Amino acid sequence: MDAALQEWPVTCLHVSATKGVLRLTGSIDTALDTALLEVLRWTWSRSVADEPVLQARARELLLDTLGCAIAGMADPIVAALFREAEIADPGAIAFPGTDARLSVAAFAACIGAASCWHEACEGLPAAHGRPGLHAIAAVLGPALLRAEPLGAVLDAIVAGYELGGRLGMVLRIRPGMHVDGTWGSFAAVAALCRLAGDTPEIALSALNHAACHMPFSLYRPITFGSTARNAYVGHGAMHGAASAYASRAGLGGPPGSLADMAAIALGTVGAELLRFPAPDYWLLMDGYLKPFPAVRHVHYGATAAIEWHLQAGASPDRISTIKLHVYQEALTYCANRAPKTAIQAQFSLSYGVAAALLNGRLDPQAYAAASLTDPALCRLEALIELVVDPTISQANRRGCKLEVVADGIAWAGSVETIPGDPAMPLPREAVLAKFMSYASPVLGRAHATNLSELVLNGDLDRPLRL
Repeated sequence: MDAALQEWPVTCLHVSATKGVLRLTGSIDTALDTALLEVLRWTWSRSVADEPVLQARARELLLDTLGCAIAGMADPIVAALFREAEIADPGAIAFPGTDARLSVAAFAACIGAASCWHEACEGLPAAHGRPGLHAIAAVLGPALLRAEPLGAVLDAIVAGYELGGRLGMVLRIRPGMHVDGTWGSFAAVAALCRLAGDTPEIALSALNHAACHMPFSLYRPITFGSTARNAYVGHGAMHGAASAYASRAGLGGPPGSLADMAAIALGTVGAELLRFPAPDYWLLMDGYLKPFPAVRHVHYGATAAIEWHLQAGASPDRISTIKLHVYQEALTYCANRAPKTAIQAQFSLSYGVAAALLNGRLDPQAYAAASLTDPALCRLEALIELVVDPTISQANRRGCKLEVVADGIAWAGSVETIPGDPAMPLPREAVLAKFMSYASPVLGRAHATNLSELVLNGDLDRPLRL
């Protein structure tokens, strides 16, 4: 990485419509650009066809995201979003579970919202966000429209994940912001440029273009139970697409825009901008797929609650005391109490633990209207005391300790690793089972089975058709 830290003497960047023609003059510190170009060139030189382990993970990521999106289609609000988008911006792109036919832009907006509707989609802990979700929301529409080969789609998703994930590691959002739709736009940019066959240099100019007007997303909708937040991913995908084709035409962003944006918008400067892995390290292998439909911070407490349900042998209605010790970041984003809407509950440590204690599981049914007002669940949620564990927080780790008293008998359990973590990846059988449980009620078992077979085992040269 030493060479990547040297200054790149440029002041203006022009990319011609014939692709790959760079005109560099002047002097400006663009160390971040240089480091990213190195990653872009490495990523572009590799293919899932030659990386069996990476290919398997990319296939599972795509299938899991498709399952989340298909399950989202069953919600009346998501269905209405697809209908309204078809009226406003019709096109030729279809998706299982809806009769709507959308343009590329409208499809990106809708599929992004559908994919995160139940908060069951992927993430990358080091980036504290979801590069794969943004990449897939961006490339899926063009891939379906042009019947792109599955291998090309997977290569694009991996490229988006690697670039978006690295930028997510350094572009840490401010308090009060939400990560979706911010640096995830860069994952969309890289994925679309790879799918289109652009050079790494054009991709870099597109990343800088996107940085010139990167979105600013608020956490506020979650606090107030608004589903506006679910549109952020689609907005980020559309922003990424506009940046990609603008740069392809010659409207690339000037070098140094990424660093300038980071300093002005987020206060991130200097060496902090280069704290990401060099080439030859696949961030995708560090990502997670979720076993539960809830923000990842909730998974630790929910896992401990399920263990109580299995071990304690007591009835939930006999519980008198509950204390959850957890790391600070979990409380920062998920301290919502007495949630009244599904999205508030998905971001509520206390609700997730209460639902798991009551039912021995945490699934989409936990966010149904009847569950949100269930007296037994509400009683447990109100009992929970949330406490910051300084040991976990100071070590920059994730985990929890759950203490429960039922019938006067105390139980305690700690969780440091949960299914889906790099140290405990979801086995393929679990990924497939989750997809089938999400997609089958919407598509029927036969269609869901065929789709899973195409994504998990289909020929890389075969066009992606859903």
